[in-house]
Amino acid sequence: MTDVAAMGRAGDAGEGSGRTVPLDRRVYVVAGTVLAVLMALSSRYGFHRDELYFLDCARHLQASYVDQPVLAPLLARVSLSLFGVSEAGLRLWPALAAAGTVIVGGLTAREFGGARRTHLLAAVATGTMPVLLGGAHIANTTSYEMLAWAATALVLVRIGRTGDTRWWLAAGALVGIGAEFNHLAAVFGAVLLAAVLLGPARRTVADRWLLAGAVIAVLLVLPDLWWQAHHDWAMFAMTRALNGENGGPGNIPTWIVGQLGMSCLAMAVLWVAGLRFLWRSGRPLWQCLVTAYAVLFVLFALTTGAQVYYLGGLYVCLLAAGAVGLDSRLHSRRRRLRGLLAGTAVSAALLAVIVLPVLPPSSAAWTYGISTNSGESLGWPQLVGTVRQVWTALPPARRANAVILAADYGEAGAINELGRGSGLPAAVSSQNSDWWWGPGSPHPTTVVAIAPGPGHAPGYAARLRRYFRHVRVAAVLSSPDGVDNIERGGHVYVCTGPRRPWASAWPELRTYA
Repeated sequence: MTDVAAMGRAGDAGEGSGRTVPLDRRVYVVAGTVLAVLMALSSRYGFHRDELYFLDCARHLQASYVDQPVLAPLLARVSLSLFGVSEAGLRLWPALAAAGTVIVGGLTAREFGGARRTHLLAAVATGTMPVLLGGAHIANTTSYEMLAWAATALVLVRIGRTGDTRWWLAAGALVGIGAEFNHLAAVFGAVLLAAVLLGPARRTVADRWLLAGAVIAVLLVLPDLWWQAHHDWAMFAMTRALNGENGGPGNIPTWIVGQLGMSCLAMAVLWVAGLRFLWRSGRPLWQCLVTAYAVLFVLFALTTGAQVYYLGGLYVCLLAAGAVGLDSRLHSRRRRLRGLLAGTAVSAALLAVIVLPVLPPSSAAWTYGISTNSGESLGWPQLVGTVRQVWTALPPARRANAVILAADYGEAGAINELGRGSGLPAAVSSQNSDWWWGPGSPHPTTVVAIAPGPGHAPGYAARLRRYFRHVRVAAVLSSPDGVDNIERGGHVYVCTGPRRPWASAWPELRTYA
């Protein structure tokens, strides 16, 4: 069956002829609803540990970082300029990206030749994705990466439908911009390029415009490459650390099961049907999306299995394809459509409780084992208060020659953002990009060290004793509301009697995680 015949089943004028109908305006209503929900919840709980780190990165603006390129910290810098240290101000950008992703979902269904009702279904399916909602509540790179992947796939679908290869310029720009938010966008672009060049699509769409698009993508990532080249290609060391933590055979089942949670559980039937629709379409370029999905599914399962959201952006296209592919079947028996929408409503509500700060903080502890979003957004003011008590208890002469060291970048961000103006000095950290910003004072006689719970920083006290003669526990970190996050059970140490100069010990303290 050809793709034209398959699309012709969907039922609206223009679909079978390869023409498209105007986008259903209700798509914008869905996008606006997603934006409104995210902003309404944006100030609940508090900053996530990643956000505190990104705010720290924003105050150290540079061409790239160990664990992400520059654009997300750049947006955080804009937020600091416009709104100050504000959860709602920082989270405006990912919320806008999520709304944009919903619109892209509707546009993708339109580009597949779907009826207006398929645009709406694709938008609803996209807007209820837990990975979209949870990712857009936190201002890290996830929401921007999803938008970049979804928009790149949309352009690919358009090229496959129209044959207009000038759109490769837009695809290259999207890959390059996406890669400046998250390196995974470059991986997606490289796999797509290989699928095109090594498959049947090469005969029809591999031309000078494809080459030009690839050049645009490379030019856009040159600042990142320049920074990495001048910092020992830190992203590769970071990747190895993440793969060691999240990869391996034991995490493959986690990856496979986790893909069912990329969309609402009821909508899983839609993206599975989308894979079938694309493969049976008869269009080689659309089939490249299936090839890319298969390759990346295996690659991520083997290397970063516990990071189940890495493929999240590609599901937007698959959901749109499934909305078109199943359209006639869903509307031939209304019970099927009603059942799908009812199941979506129920599963969306249940999953939203897990990935969004809907519950009171005291009731959110049970969600931590499924999604860490809420748990890692609680307890930072209390941590800063505890460190302030330890700091002010030091004699003034000792404080004058002291440094605050955080084992975790979230702890450093909490001190530097939430503790700003409270009398605490800026904290340094040995983790990820923080390490590259240096040890603070090169010759302190006292270090106030903060470490997460023993499950996340095992043997940290013993490590400190390698550099200081006296290490004592000054405070124990607690987590409010019973949330078992990484800080619970952590310690604040006061370290004195340095065995050697602090600056000379600093290179040995670097950790990537």
